[in-house]
Amino acid sequence: MNILVLGGTGAMGVHLVELLSQRGDAVSVTSRRERPSRKNVTYVQGDAHNNDFLQTLLDSRRWDAIVDFMVYQTEEFRHRMPQLLAATAQYVFLSSSRVYADSAEPITEDSPRLLDVSTDAAYLKTDEYALTKARQENELADCGAGNWTIVRPYITYSEIRLQLGVLEKENWLYRALHGQTIVFSKDIADRMTTLTYGYDVARGIAALIGNDKALGEAFHITCDRPIRWSEVREIYFDVLESKTGQRPKVKMLNKSPFTYPQVVYDRYYNRVFDNTKINGFIDTATFTEPHAGLRRCLEAFLEKPQFGGIGIERTALFDRIVGERTPLSAFSGIKHKTAYLLYRNCPSAARIMAGIYHRIK
Repeated sequence: MNILVLGGTGAMGVHLVELLSQRGDAVSVTSRRERPSRKNVTYVQGDAHNNDFLQTLLDSRRWDAIVDFMVYQTEEFRHRMPQLLAATAQYVFLSSSRVYADSAEPITEDSPRLLDVSTDAAYLKTDEYALTKARQENELADCGAGNWTIVRPYITYSEIRLQLGVLEKENWLYRALHGQTIVFSKDIADRMTTLTYGYDVARGIAALIGNDKALGEAFHITCDRPIRWSEVREIYFDVLESKTGQRPKVKMLNKSPFTYPQVVYDRYYNRVFDNTKINGFIDTATFTEPHAGLRRCLEAFLEKPQFGGIGIERTALFDRIVGERTPLSAFSGIKHKTAYLLYRNCPSAARIMAGIYHRIK
């Protein structure tokens, strides 16, 4: 099969490309930066949001499948969708299990979505991620074509992505490795979640590609075993203690300091899934058990740790909560160092200045 993967260089995409290549498919992958091609895999440098670049790629051949990892605003997706559907026999759209509303029962693909049942008028006026994905699912369902497949991963982890609640590794693991206190909250720690190894999600996507029974259908691809965030924290801490000789310090708040939708409309929910539907294509009982997978991925990361930006405002907030200071050497350039000092010592003034800067910009 000739398969085009848009934006396939992330935690799921890298595994999917490798799996498709191994089974003999010819895979083309878009990437913003230059990457060396190899047997069965061709990297095409360019911005897949650029319509001219995309159209040239779509016109280059008839694609047996297109897997789309790109993140769109709804209007952009509405205009792009007909191009994508016309260029392939199967368009695989990466949505998210964040679309689902809270549920007391294990979530199925037919469980209510936030977009359909939320009574929060202010929230529904936004284009927040869970709403955006649900609206784009609706665009596909209403388009009149049937050559699409919707995939709804939930929280994935890998050797480069290790989350704790809403905290990326730059927000908690960086602090732990530098002797700083991690800030976490009991209201999230007590919730059940479902974490799935990126490789296993990729296996599920690969099983759907080229299968006519997947057309016009939505699937979530998640691990069978839910886990509490408090268990995730202890797994991480056990690994760090065994590798560094010290158990990380943690400040447990009763309530999360964050009130944005990812917290209120996701992390505060117990996320447990019914995998009956995807099990018609792949046996999720073979997926990596989270205790073993999280441990292995953190151990692999610690062999060669690499962090992105640690986040100025969030780092300053955590430092204020625990009474610590992050060394200015952690921030690049005088602008970021100054911003940290402002957010650390006078957050209200920092936000006013940031607002003025964005209006001028």
